[in-house]
Amino acid sequence: MITVAELIREHEEESLENRAYGFWLYLMTDAIIFALLFATYVTMFSNTAQGPKPVDLFDLQHVFIETLCLLISSVTFGFAFLASVQKKLASSVGWLLITLVFGLSFVVLEVSEFLEMINEGAGPQKSGYLSAFFTLVATHGLHVSVGMVGIMMMTCQILFKGLTKPVCSRLFRLGLFWHFLDIVWIGIFSVVYLPVFI
Repeated sequence: MITVAELIREHEEESLENRAYGFWLYLMTDAIIFALLFATYVTMFSNTAQGPKPVDLFDLQHVFIETLCLLISSVTFGFAFLASVQKKLASSVGWLLITLVFGLSFVVLEVSEFLEMINEGAGPQKSGYLSAFFTLVATHGLHVSVGMVGIMMMTCQILFKGLTKPVCSRLFRLGLFWHFLDIVWIGIFSVVYLPVFI
């Protein structure tokens, strides 16, 4: 005979599975948004309206540092999740805070790149190309900023609630989101920045 405790546990596990499924659906819709932004960027690539061309705008070293910050943050998030699986609360929180520092570094570098371009007269209103560039890259930056808010909230949950099953499930979903942003950035780096210097 099934006890009440077993029924509650089954219901909780089913609820967590449904949330994971829903989150995968969300990630797919986000992937569609980024696919459309990539398509727009590629379409608008040659529409510079006699404005600055990509080769005149980008500093590969700056972009490389941005990329390193985001890739390292993905690794540190992985360490945070592994620590949570091993129920190491302090390690999990520590790795999340390190992830936050690298994520913040990425956003600061990206904003400084935007401000420098705007100061040089290469703002989003200058050409179709620059509108597409700013929309694609800024949408990614906005997602990273939302992810950092999620990391701060997750850190608080771990500290106050501990590494319970629901908290670890939320950490797993946040990790999916964070790693997804890394994949999108590799696409941005490969499509937007790298071809300029090849």
